[in-house]
Amino acid sequence: MTDPSPRTALLDLLARTSFRLGSFTLSSGAKSDYYIDCRTTTLHAEGARLTGLAILDVLREHNLHPAAVGGLTMGADPVVSAVSIASAWRAHEDHGAPLIHGFLVRKTEKAHGTGRRIEGFLQQDAPVLIVDDVCTTGASTIAAIEAAREAGMMVIAAICLVEREEAGGRAALEAACQGAPFIRLYTANDIRAAHLRQLPAAI
Repeated sequence: MTDPSPRTALLDLLARTSFRLGSFTLSSGAKSDYYIDCRTTTLHAEGARLTGLAILDVLREHNLHPAAVGGLTMGADPVVSAVSIASAWRAHEDHGAPLIHGFLVRKTEKAHGTGRRIEGFLQQDAPVLIVDDVCTTGASTIAAIEAAREAGMMVIAAICLVEREEAGGRAALEAACQGAPFIRLYTANDIRAAHLRQLPAAI
């Protein structure tokens, strides 16, 4: 039997380690009967590896070639690192594969030092990918898109690991992308279904 693809293996890990049923208040203030904390997966050693590889596979499928990947701290931080490191490993294995550098977007400008809002890669007109872990209203992804553009970079796509499919979220993200694709790896329903499949069968 062949090993599952990174995207399939990542779905299983997210369902096992990141999905919780219960009563939760989301960052938007809305109530939900489930919560997905992707950081328990993206900060997991194997989860980080799978995250990076799965996003690289998506980039290949969509023929996207970013010079860098970035997102709003802190949900995007481990995703950014995972993609950047995965690109370096792939470049070692295949000398034609490009490196994808990383950058992080602060929620507000730093009040000391350089005063920059973006840390890491920063290059005028560079094609960049914006990533996030969970998209609900899309506010954090949109903030990162706007910051990258204000810094002079060209956003060629936005990718989130899990889209909750809340009303208005996708429309706001697609508007912010201004024609660049918004891509999700999974919906919240995908994660829920995988989680329920993992539960022990009732006797």
